[in-house]
Amino acid sequence: MNTGDEPAYAPLRDVARSPEATARYLADIQRVLLDIGKNLETLAIETRVHCRGTHVDGDRWYHARMRALPVEKALKDVLKHVNGLTEGLEKTAYKRNAFEDEVKNLPRKRREKELERERKRNPAPLRAAPEPPQPGSPQGNPGYSGPASVYDLGKRESA
Repeated sequence: MNTGDEPAYAPLRDVARSPEATARYLADIQRVLLDIGKNLETLAIETRVHCRGTHVDGDRWYHARMRALPVEKALKDVLKHVNGLTEGLEKTAYKRNAFEDEVKNLPRKRREKELERERKRNPAPLRAAPEPPQPGSPQGNPGYSGPASVYDLGKRESA
């Protein structure tokens, strides 16, 4: 029995804590499953040849094939499930790494979100637009404040 002070040792606890270790462990399992899948493919081919070659007296040419179909289908289903497992292991390793990245980036995202909330709560004061110049007051650049058309030239001549 375990006491409350010392937790039970779980061999996969360290693997679960590290995304790299999880990926390595899942890759090992995937290698084993791929090897099993190859063996099952070979078994399916050999079973197909044997079952379809087994004829009984009085069979027509298709009877052996019809008897072999359920066996072939069962092996095909097992292969499909093995392939699904290997794909699931790849997906799991990817999602584990994505989870770790999300956990690492979460404090930064929360800070950014908080700063955005603060900006919305306390918007920066708008600066007043500069006042238009008064007629008769001296201007910094008289070249731009000249007449707008040929008719406004007054004493000046056009180019």
